[in-house]
Amino acid sequence: MKPILPFDFMYKNKKTFSIFLILCFLGAPIFAQQSIQEDEAVVRKVADFILSETVLGFKDEKGKEFKDFKTIPKELEVGFASKYGEWHYTNGVINLAMMHLSKLTGEQQYFDFAKNHIAFGFDNYKFFQNRFKNDRPHHRYPLGQLWTMLELDDFGAISASMLEVMAQVDRQDYKDYIVNGAERMSKGQVRLYDQTLVRTFPQEMTLWADDLYMSVPFLSRLAVYTGENKYFDDAILQILNFDKYLWNASNGLYYHCYYSDTEENGVAHWARSNGWLVLAQVHLLERLPEGYPGKEKVRKNLEKQLIGLSRYQDSDGLWRQLLDKNDSYQETSASAMFVQGFAKAINEGWIDKRFAPVALRGWEGLKKIMITEDGQVKDICVGTGISDDLVFYYTRPARANEKHGVGSVIDAGIEVIKLKESMAKK
Repeated sequence: MKPILPFDFMYKNKKTFSIFLILCFLGAPIFAQQSIQEDEAVVRKVADFILSETVLGFKDEKGKEFKDFKTIPKELEVGFASKYGEWHYTNGVINLAMMHLSKLTGEQQYFDFAKNHIAFGFDNYKFFQNRFKNDRPHHRYPLGQLWTMLELDDFGAISASMLEVMAQVDRQDYKDYIVNGAERMSKGQVRLYDQTLVRTFPQEMTLWADDLYMSVPFLSRLAVYTGENKYFDDAILQILNFDKYLWNASNGLYYHCYYSDTEENGVAHWARSNGWLVLAQVHLLERLPEGYPGKEKVRKNLEKQLIGLSRYQDSDGLWRQLLDKNDSYQETSASAMFVQGFAKAINEGWIDKRFAPVALRGWEGLKKIMITEDGQVKDICVGTGISDDLVFYYTRPARANEKHGVGSVIDAGIEVIKLKESMAKK
């Protein structure tokens, strides 16, 4: 029997083929809507797993739990009952993601996650502050990063999430904290001669790519909150200066760090540090008014980085722990940050829509390889400092449900949903 070829069908069955075409066009939005619903279900699973694992309280070394400081014996050493109750920049990232999901779904429980986390910190920190004796690093005390603000890690990202919470919550102690954070950022944080934010360790005056995220999302929201453009101007300055010190024009990637004392870069194009740079620019561009001086420079800088990153996406749609090293492992947090960055930039018109396949393929890779049926997220690199030993980056552990990545997975899914919705309308 002679096979029926597509062109035979088309010419011999014109009426049937016409109906087929009409159904295809009518079915496209239905298919898109089904895909969007499936994506939302995945994002909810990730968020709901976090909700199920979150306990706002403390526990001792034997596992006995305490709801708040009032029930803790005076001399008893305790830690957090769950990692999602800690006061850390990663908690700020998760808070923001949950609030974004609340806005997408209209469900208050996700906003309440962030609201309750911030309230828990402020309702309990003074108990531990009164215990503080400088006998250990501040971050070894529960909520020690809340009251000390020694580094950008301690207050930058978490303060960005606080400002979003404050849209619905009016507390004077929150306002005072934001004022203190603004003062610390502008006048107390160590900077280079050109006002670029740096750290005092592990070498004096070292620039970490991570710190663009620890500063710019807070600065951009400070500008909106206070109405003072000086915070926008500082955020723009940081982005352009970080680019000056960290960009590698030969391969279109950023280095993880820059040593100001030797005027040399570190060895690694570490994926997540590149992700923090993407997200910092996204947060700023989202808030800068149209036509604001310097906005177009930031947009072009983001476009340059995203084009560079598109060259390193692997066949599964993911990116590697070391972006330019194919023998390093596929890493979830950075992949999610890049997916979010591409999708958000397309949604906002900051880059051309021809990059949509990069975002969509990346999200499919995350769903297929990194997100389990019950909403757990695999292969997230643990916290990572700077190093001149490339093997250090190769061998950093990757774990499930690490705080450094789950928030970015939620945000990636949200932006892809918006991208698909936009594409379905066209």
